[in-house]
Amino acid sequence: MARLPRLTLPGYPHHVIHRGNNRQAVFVDRQDREMLLESLVEQARACDVAVHAYVLMDNHFHLLATPRTAAGLPLLMQAVGRRYVRAFNQRHGRTGTLWEGRYRSTVLDPARYLLACMAYIDLNPVRAGLVADPAEYPWSSHAHALGLRPDRLVTPHALYWALGNTPFAREASYGALVQAGLAEQECRRITDATLSGWALGDADFVAALQAQTARRVTKAQAGRPRKPISGLSDV
Repeated sequence: MARLPRLTLPGYPHHVIHRGNNRQAVFVDRQDREMLLESLVEQARACDVAVHAYVLMDNHFHLLATPRTAAGLPLLMQAVGRRYVRAFNQRHGRTGTLWEGRYRSTVLDPARYLLACMAYIDLNPVRAGLVADPAEYPWSSHAHALGLRPDRLVTPHALYWALGNTPFAREASYGALVQAGLAEQECRRITDATLSGWALGDADFVAALQAQTARRVTKAQAGRPRKPISGLSDV
């Protein structure tokens, strides 16, 4: 079966996961992480992609980003991925692939999942047992969202701005949202949609997306439609 093209639609937020091949580490030290972040800053501007949140783990990274053109996000990921592999291999005396194939992504309903996905990303180091408080983790956008440090990579989404009329109100509101955490089912829903490449949202959102692309945005139901049995009522 031919592989479906990746679902990418301008103007919508996308959650992206890019993993190391065979779950190997893609960051060895601070310089590696700084190198990737610098490349993301440069390419996000060049490709016209707004990055709302991110986290760099040892063997993968997450982005929450809105491309302004259909080609923006794929071009960003391609440029960053290739440049980083060359630099990483040169620094660490290695050759060959680093990433586990293509990056994974989902288009998500901002009204329902934008802030939830931000919290999901910020809580990744907590779920991994690296820190007890996401503010303690230096390689995510969480500190920026809380007003603890500026981050050149981050462009806040309108829904983040809507959390309050002042920076303090927004930061406090978002901090409370993250501290409340996410249900396991919510985390699984975000993860599964991203890894499968299907859109994440309610029926109306999915229908609106499908009207904009020939590519299926949700998984087709298995099997053939059932034929009505002659002589039986529909009631």
